[in-house]
Amino acid sequence: MIFQHFIPQSLPFNLLSLLVLLSSTVLVTAEDFDCHVSTGGLKWDLTSLKGSHKVSRTRESPPTTMVDELRFNLCKNLKLMHGVPEDEQCQTGTRACLRKINQKTELTDRVIAIIPVASTSTLEPEYSQLDSPKGLSLTFRGPPYPTSSDDPQSINFSLFCADDADPKAEPTFVSYENGIVRVDWSTPSACGLPDDQPPSQTPPQDPPEEDDDTPTDEGGEESDTKPATRGSGLGFFFLVLLLAFAAYFVLGAYYNYSTYGARGVDLIPHRDFWREVPYMLQDVVSHLCSTVRPQRSTRGGYIAV
Repeated sequence: MIFQHFIPQSLPFNLLSLLVLLSSTVLVTAEDFDCHVSTGGLKWDLTSLKGSHKVSRTRESPPTTMVDELRFNLCKNLKLMHGVPEDEQCQTGTRACLRKINQKTELTDRVIAIIPVASTSTLEPEYSQLDSPKGLSLTFRGPPYPTSSDDPQSINFSLFCADDADPKAEPTFVSYENGIVRVDWSTPSACGLPDDQPPSQTPPQDPPEEDDDTPTDEGGEESDTKPATRGSGLGFFFLVLLLAFAAYFVLGAYYNYSTYGARGVDLIPHRDFWREVPYMLQDVVSHLCSTVRPQRSTRGGYIAV
């Protein structure tokens, strides 16, 4: 009797608590997460935040400096960094990677830790609505670090609604404690819309561009456009002309040598012509100068005899 009386009394309360919990926190798989979030009667489109982002913080530890470098992509896996050894970066399938770099003056930087704080295989995206300030809390999970431990890594993004913020404003690296990376990000994309409201007609912001001359990430979209290589028509003409002159002198010298047994300057083809070229140029220049030079007038209009 006691058991039968307890169930009807506690069942509504338990159901209400369960519904509140499910409405405030949602768990999805990595395959289901496409940067579109809906919870608590609101929806968010985070696709404007896609692309690779890098934030860092610096901690002084004399005589060295520690740099915590965080790279992440909300919507896709990171791309492997070009020019960086494989043992100094997170492997394929990582969504967020933390590198600890030790720096010392006049010495090469040393990467002392590579921590995959969020991986696709263990992502388990979890998000909930923020009330004060308004926004969205988003959490990704990663494997244990080090692998021999039982402490899984994770990263929490606190996306704060800021209508007047620069859409291209970068996030802030807040902390890394007990295996949890915390990042704050004030962005218009964190302003939720009612589920029944149609999407805004404003053009979406372009994702941050990934430079080829800096370490980039693996898994994102790559541009198919390549810089066009254009040759100079005038330069090509002079190149052909130079090659023609070279062939003329080489073949002419060979002909004079094999036919007449010429030596030294006698090898030059049409030697007499080339010897006269400077004088011909001098005559041409003199003629042009005399043509262009204005005639000098005399006083009173008389011409000297």
